[in-house]
Amino acid sequence: MRVVIQRVSSASVTIDNKIVAEINKGLLVLVGVEDADTQEDIDWLIAKIAKIRIFGDESNVMNLSVQDVDGDIIVVSQFTLHAGTKKGNRPSYIKASKPEIAIPLYENFVRKLESEIGKKVQTGEFGADMKVALLNDGPVTIWIDSKNRE
Repeated sequence: MRVVIQRVSSASVTIDNKIVAEINKGLLVLVGVEDADTQEDIDWLIAKIAKIRIFGDESNVMNLSVQDVDGDIIVVSQFTLHAGTKKGNRPSYIKASKPEIAIPLYENFVRKLESEIGKKVQTGEFGADMKVALLNDGPVTIWIDSKNRE
């Protein structure tokens, strides 16, 4: 499972010209699922996301988590995080899970994140054509792969 975490001043998801998710200060989390992902991957990533200290403290040092700053989170499914670009110029998405595998894992990811941070997590819609808008704060963007735990 791969995630891209972006610290945002604001973010929103629009589907069919209707805003379905919108936050101010917090995190925009893009999630890509592959067939090898398990509950262990979800649990490990949730702990990282909830506790990652990327918000400034009173000295503007990144010492605070999204929970510490009472920030919000939007989670958006994004199969393109598993794009293979080794050959040619057209990315391959063969490593990305099909919906029957990805949707339950994605939904479990969202539920576990809500439980971990103690508040509602907003989402896009799995498989929809979404327009994601954000004001990246910093900019701070972090990529984490649960299969490559560095």
